[in-house]
Amino acid sequence: MLAAAARSSSSSRILLRSQLPKPSSFTLSRALSPSASRFSIRSMADSAFKKVQIHRDDTVFDAYVVGKEDAPGIVVLQEWWGVDFEIKNHALKISQLEPGFKALIPDLYRGKVGLDVAEAQHLMDGLDWQGAVKDISASVNWLKTNGSKKVGVTGYCMGGALSIASSVLIPEVDAVVSFYGVCSSELADPAQAKAPVQAHFGELDNFVGFSDVTAAKALEEKLKASGVPYEVHIYPGNGHAFMNRSPNGIKRRKDMGMPDEDEAAVQLAWSRFQSWMTHFLSS
Repeated sequence: MLAAAARSSSSSRILLRSQLPKPSSFTLSRALSPSASRFSIRSMADSAFKKVQIHRDDTVFDAYVVGKEDAPGIVVLQEWWGVDFEIKNHALKISQLEPGFKALIPDLYRGKVGLDVAEAQHLMDGLDWQGAVKDISASVNWLKTNGSKKVGVTGYCMGGALSIASSVLIPEVDAVVSFYGVCSSELADPAQAKAPVQAHFGELDNFVGFSDVTAAKALEEKLKASGVPYEVHIYPGNGHAFMNRSPNGIKRRKDMGMPDEDEAAVQLAWSRFQSWMTHFLSS
């Protein structure tokens, strides 16, 4: 069900691209303020993480793990920036939620991080989306092999879209929470979701077809058709990436033309996340 009535959304547009092998690729940079500055900020949470290497097919990638060894696992998927300070902040927060989770961030960009909008757009445009799904699948299986009986997937923006795809394409996933991102039908059809999905969107998000209110409503209809448990929540007065609440994350959003701040909405979203993952990942 929609948690809040959708009222209006900006007419600003992003460009959707349908070509494979990156069917969820879209252009954010034209929708953002040109004043978005470069960031090279080291996460204060870095020391909390253990770096591991995960094998799949003929490749190896790094991943970053934090949390109790035997806790339910959650794969945490990056925004278009890469594995930067904000996604590590989110993963650390998740690991500290009751009753305790083991969070794992797979490095989908293989060590690269976008330091400004143009770099982030370039990195996302170059992502092999089917390969990213394979990375997520390998991450889920790594967690299940290393103490987590059940494993969920969550992600933000680009990672939110990949989270939705995971609910369709990775049978081992036990629950999904997606933040402001919907994958294209070329990658995965949410009507074929096999895992429970909770999704969060900002009412003022202006990335048309990807994370705006129209995309949220379309996702809701798809999930309804899938038959899996689902929730779609829309947060009035909030824009894209509203969960990014670190001082540097807030500054980056403002530089990108997203000045809204709503701590109550962020806390509500975390509460819903915690309830959803606790319910579906309990042994």
